[in-house]
Amino acid sequence: MLSRRFWRNLDYSLVFVVFAILSIGLVVLDSAATSITPNPGYYVKKQIVWILLGLLGMGLVLCLDYQHLRRYYYFFYVLNLALLASVLVIGSEAKGAQRWIALGPFIFQPSEFSKLIIIITLARLLEIRQGRLNRFRDLLVPALHVGVPMLLIFKQPDLGTALVFMAIFGGMLYVGGVNSRLFFGLAVGGAVAVVLLFYAHFHWGLPLPLEEYQVKRLVVMLNPYNDGEGGRGAGYHLIQSQVAIGSGGLWGKGLYHGSQVQYNFLPEHHTDFIFAVVGEELGFFRSLGILGLYFYLLYRMVRIASQAKDYFGALLVTGVCSMFAFHLLVNVGMTIGVMPVTGIPLPLFSYGGSSMLTNLLALGIVLNVYLRRQKIVF
Repeated sequence: MLSRRFWRNLDYSLVFVVFAILSIGLVVLDSAATSITPNPGYYVKKQIVWILLGLLGMGLVLCLDYQHLRRYYYFFYVLNLALLASVLVIGSEAKGAQRWIALGPFIFQPSEFSKLIIIITLARLLEIRQGRLNRFRDLLVPALHVGVPMLLIFKQPDLGTALVFMAIFGGMLYVGGVNSRLFFGLAVGGAVAVVLLFYAHFHWGLPLPLEEYQVKRLVVMLNPYNDGEGGRGAGYHLIQSQVAIGSGGLWGKGLYHGSQVQYNFLPEHHTDFIFAVVGEELGFFRSLGILGLYFYLLYRMVRIASQAKDYFGALLVTGVCSMFAFHLLVNVGMTIGVMPVTGIPLPLFSYGGSSMLTNLLALGIVLNVYLRRQKIVF
């Protein structure tokens, strides 16, 4: 039985906002999925199953002291590499990418769970190196730690998840006490290097370690009609998403009444582009309300990280917060045309079992750190 202190120390505001996002997400998903399946409620029912499994996992995580995760640092890391490597060998291929592993009727995406594993293992690594991240060479081991699984994901190919790894690494490194000048110098230097690489690619033919469709998705953001097919190629998703959001106006067309969604003009509107459904059917003001829920969720994570009783707990919450913030920024940004289309889902909202399980387990760790923010809780 859970003690009274357990219930007294639970962060109910975070729990409430998570359930609010999940509930709204199911309603929007039901509207989005009506045009892609003749079976009413098919995707919603499956999503509810994943949510229930995720909540069960969250409950189990809460029963264990997060500090015990330190003991399994090496095991988690080796398991992570094994799963990612197995995808390249026995993984199922769909839409030109090999990212899934089938276990009977279940199909899961190891790269989603890899995000959580890298947060746990990197938190331990940075804890060991606390106060010793002042020189460039001090960052080589943490960079290699993140870089190896990131390269395996990049090979699938999955550019979006690889970028999430970079966001997690940057957020945890900053909170981990890296030298500020070194951190911002590397960040600016990296951004300049990317711009120069693309310039050299388009002007001098320098090859890039990306698939051609990935390059098009990255550059078509500047002008989706300049995709070589008059907006019917790589820019099509972005054009239809902008039309959907723009046509929603201030209050939206109403659930089940969005033309871009219900007539299937907008591709992947139950997964990557679900926020465009929100914009078209619920409108600007309700979209702001949903974003407000996400921002409050991020705010609570920042507060919990600051109240953690140890360095390891603070780093764990920072990693989860960085993951959620990057997903939110890129997913919403790509639907309105200010971020490239990278296939990053909206957390707790987009349809997808592996993503939902990962997000709820990650939030379980955040709640765990808050429960045990005092020296003695139980």
